[in-house]
Amino acid sequence: MLRLSGLAPGDYAVAVIHDANGNGKLDTFMGIPREGFGFSRNPVIGFGPPRFSAAQFPLQGGSDRQEVKLRYLL
Repeated sequence: MLRLSGLAPGDYAVAVIHDANGNGKLDTFMGIPREGFGFSRNPVIGFGPPRFSAAQFPLQGGSDRQEVKLRYLL
């Protein structure tokens, strides 16, 4: 679990990468991620990352919870 605080109200999106080998980047093979990844609202994934609008959620103040499912393709 990751907890963020002090965010101003607005529209947000979250991208998560499981950097399995700790090299600080998402490793790919022929453009296909070799490590886990996910986005807020768990949008359908095609080629490339989803549009901001597919992953965005409003933060009005107070707290909100987003569950991001990691996907592994290779």
